Amino acid sequence: MKAIRYIYVVVEDAFYTFLADDGWAIASHIALSTLMALFPFLIVLTSLAGFFGSKELADQAASLMLQVWPKQVADSISGEIHDVLTTTRTGVLTIGAALSVYFASNGVEALRVALNRAYAVVEMRRWYWLRLESIGYTLVAAFTALAMAFLIVLGPLFIEAARRHIPLFVESNESILTWLRYGITVAALVVALLILHAWLPAGRRGFLQILPGIVFTIVASLISGIVFGQYLARFANNYVTMYAGLASVIIALVFLYFIAAIFVYGGELNAAIIKSQLPHGVSLQAAQSLKPAETQA
Repeated sequence: MKAIRYIYVVVEDAFYTFLADDGWAIASHIALSTLMALFPFLIVLTSLAGFFGSKELADQAASLMLQVWPKQVADSISGEIHDVLTTTRTGVLTIGAALSVYFASNGVEALRVALNRAYAVVEMRRWYWLRLESIGYTLVAAFTALAMAFLIVLGPLFIEAARRHIPLFVESNESILTWLRYGITVAALVVALLILHAWLPAGRRGFLQILPGIVFTIVASLISGIVFGQYLARFANNYVTMYAGLASVIIALVFLYFIAAIFVYGGELNAAIIKSQLPHGVSLQAAQSLKPAETQA
């Protein structure tokens, strides 16, 4: 009973802090910034893939990115994504590519603002260092996406090699590749959330301090995706009727808004748990300027 009471108090505290920190407005900012950063990121992805001599990798990487999206949402913008990926661009080190990297990093900056507010920390680093860090995260994400796509491309070869050495390994390639896609995508999502919560905002937090919010974000995002997908399967025409040619953009934006709100609440949940475990007189901001072990002293 005491544990249930504790969970209720923490969840309630996180919710009211979410409201006090303008969580819905921040989620809207993240959703719009992410959508606006998506296509510049795809341009960076295509340029890098072309630089390495295989534009098919960019297509595979984009498919991986949309793997955990509801089918109706992914289908709504797949045509635009295909157009971006199939447009020929010359060179990776062009002014256009550099601007694409800069604008793609806006999505990372939006996440930083949300987490700084959730964890109640003040950013003391210079703006240009923060921007360079965001650009670095963007490039790492692009290279990682290409590396994961490369693994998917090599998947059939790995499966055939396994069949030769493991007699009981008889599942179809398509079934294995589907599970491989989901596994790689979810693993990448977990690692990305760990990096974002641990290093993107100011201050320091330990693994166990950020784990509850990450678990909540993943589970709630999957449930949200399923529910929103079912809703679209029945009422997608409402968006077409109301928004006409903008329907595909609005569908993607609404989905990203829900996911962003879940992400922000995950940060608030972590902050509420950290706050509940602090010694009397130690503020949340002060606790995150210490090493995680020192907050228990």
